[in-house]
Amino acid sequence: RQPLSPCVAGERLCSTEEATAGSGTYTRHGFIFSSLAGCLERRSEDSELPVVSVVRDSESQLLPNVGAVVTCKVCSINSRFAKVHILYVGSTPLKSTFRGTIRREDIRATEKDKVEVYKSFRPSDIVLAKVISLGDAQSNYLLSTAENELGVVVARSEAGVQMVPISWCEMQCPRTHNKEFRKVARVQPQFLQT
Repeated sequence: RQPLSPCVAGERLCSTEEATAGSGTYTRHGFIFSSLAGCLERRSEDSELPVVSVVRDSESQLLPNVGAVVTCKVCSINSRFAKVHILYVGSTPLKSTFRGTIRREDIRATEKDKVEVYKSFRPSDIVLAKVISLGDAQSNYLLSTAENELGVVVARSEAGVQMVPISWCEMQCPRTHNKEFRKVARVQPQFLQT
């Protein structure tokens, strides 16, 4: 173990040839970046590449609040809404998972009556959403993706490959070139994370 050094979210830590990405990091274009503010930790395994991870300095539990942008994973969908697990508030990972719901009418800002949930999200998609209310008796947070910056940021095709956004409503599998409908986010750089 090397001594911990502070780093900020989005900071480029090293190339993927030098180390393996651990928790609190993500890879992009052959480099490992920090997905949160904290301390850089580099652990060397036996003969393998060292594992680079970022540990948070404050262990306080963060709660999603109204207006916060959250990163969530779609668990299930039906014709009226998508059920999600909230994983991050901003760029801070949550220690415990919170459940959220994205209702059909909160998916897009326009043509709400024409929105179809299965053409917007699929289970296991990673979605950026905004908290619009603290939910109901089931303690679900109500979330919205009705802004250009919100929506699906990571989706896998049926072939299991990460898809590439080709428009605001479609993503394409780079291997099979099949297109699938999604409510695609126009991601702002400060929200890029795994």
